[in-house]
Amino acid sequence: QVQLVESGGGLVQAGASLRLSCVASEPSLYTYTMGWFRQAPGKEREVVAHISQLSNLIYYTDSVKGRFTISRDNAKNTVYLQMNNLKPEDTAVYFCAARPKFASTFTSWGQGTQVTVSS
Repeated sequence: QVQLVESGGGLVQAGASLRLSCVASEPSLYTYTMGWFRQAPGKEREVVAHISQLSNLIYYTDSVKGRFTISRDNAKNTVYLQMNNLKPEDTAVYFCAARPKFASTFTSWGQGTQVTVSS
């Protein structure tokens, strides 16, 4: 299990930007696919984006394409989610997660950081 700690959430107005960070305890973070998920009140958790070990494969859910950017700095054991042009529907708790190499699921999760976007 990798310990993950998210930060960077907050309350912003629509159109603003936030950058979420996720710091991992695992020094070999480069062996993990990393992802950002979110869960809004009353809704199921959904994937926002994920990035492969060497950043060569990146996925975004359709609703954030062109607005969010996932990146990672393996030397710093950190993954980022740059969120631009935020919308009220982006309001959710955002979670960082790690998927070991050859695994089919994300097995380590952070505690989450709240993002609230007002209209």
